[in-house]
Amino acid sequence: MGTLDGKIAWITGAGTGIGRAGAEALAEAGATVILSGRRSAQLEAVAEAIQDKGGTAEVDPLDVADKDAVARTAEIILGRHRRIDMLVNSAGLNLPKRHFNDVSVEGFEHVVQVNLTGMFYCIAAVLPSMRAHGDGLVINISSWAGRYDTYMTGPAYNATKHAVVSLTNSLNIEECVNGIRACCICPGEAATEIMKNRPVPPKPEDMAKMLQAEDLGRTIRFVAEMPPHACVNEIVISPTWNRIVLGAPDFVRR
Repeated sequence: MGTLDGKIAWITGAGTGIGRAGAEALAEAGATVILSGRRSAQLEAVAEAIQDKGGTAEVDPLDVADKDAVARTAEIILGRHRRIDMLVNSAGLNLPKRHFNDVSVEGFEHVVQVNLTGMFYCIAAVLPSMRAHGDGLVINISSWAGRYDTYMTGPAYNATKHAVVSLTNSLNIEECVNGIRACCICPGEAATEIMKNRPVPPKPEDMAKMLQAEDLGRTIRFVAEMPPHACVNEIVISPTWNRIVLGAPDFVRR
């Protein structure tokens, strides 16, 4: 018996990085995981890997910035399973041109649409079912930049990740009376694909010292396995060797 047997978990950004690791960890604990993201081939590969290990995974491709697609996908999942017990909002991005001296209005809007508005769309889509069942868990992936402003990540990313923290707090304030709890996870540097979009990508030896996706998968599973009466409001987690604090050549102001 897994600790999450019978639970239905919907994960966005599930094709890579933290989303994939979270899906794998929840499936290992017994949950049925629904994998969403923009790239179908990657999602299918993740589903196959989970199934090969005895887990249960389904694929529903999705761009979280498309509010109609989000609502439609939630309806499809609810049609199959009648409930969504957990939502893991892991879809997110940043831009190579991210600072005030080079970010475009369109680029800024795109980061907001995916990192914040898309997250809201997904929460709004699952809340009615969670309220009806008097139970539900939402895990929102923010960032170290959601707690501590940094030059490296730029204004759009910093602003959206701070907003994710506030969004999560608001969800707990309002929906606790309906048995719904939310956790905001704020990771420091993690060795995932988003690093490729940095103006100066970190060196492999630096990536090896960062948080790994599996570390965040374990964190997501920890939150999911807490009993319904316990709400883990926020987790701030960083590499022990924290370049954001120590400084690094690729952090230098340009």
